[in-house]
Amino acid sequence: MNFKTVMVVLGAITSLSIAAAGAQAADAMRVRGTVVNFEPSLLTVKTRQGDTSAIKLNTGWKISGVASASEKDIKQGDFLGIASVSKADGGSGALEVVIFPAALKGTGEGDRPWDLQPNSRMTNGTVAGVTDINGRAVTLTYDNGQTKKISIPDSTPVVTFAPATPTDLKPGTTVFIPAQRESDGTLSSSRVVVGNNGVVPPM
Repeated sequence: MNFKTVMVVLGAITSLSIAAAGAQAADAMRVRGTVVNFEPSLLTVKTRQGDTSAIKLNTGWKISGVASASEKDIKQGDFLGIASVSKADGGSGALEVVIFPAALKGTGEGDRPWDLQPNSRMTNGTVAGVTDINGRAVTLTYDNGQTKKISIPDSTPVVTFAPATPTDLKPGTTVFIPAQRESDGTLSSSRVVVGNNGVVPPM
């Protein structure tokens, strides 16, 4: 990957992460589904709920892909985004993990409600400790010293970001889109994460 490509990908990921971090606003939503049709400024998606959403792509919109990683790749000092749910024993279990490139450490830092599953949360933070007991568990620090310990079962999807192009938006391809609902009811977005190279965005 050349320097220009790296910078384009990092710019897209930064903007995507900031948009996702602010997506709890009343007029913002996250669209998960598969591509039905793609035009230069319009992406039609069959959502995981089974309906179809047409999303206007704003001028200058960005796209990124995901690449497979492993919980064994996680080490102290890494910056992660982890969607998790509470467990019966009082801890938290990961639903998915995103390992951010080092250049994006601190992006969207914090803990907030998420909608991957009912009652799930998204925590973006720095790994303060890693424990290997029946799978991997990490302690994340965020917001000036707050901590959260999250277990990561071996079956948990773990990804990092990768380059992608609009040509990856083929019918049937899985996408994750932080979108905005406009006053007229239509959806728009400046960011798309696409499941290229056979890797599905788990967000």
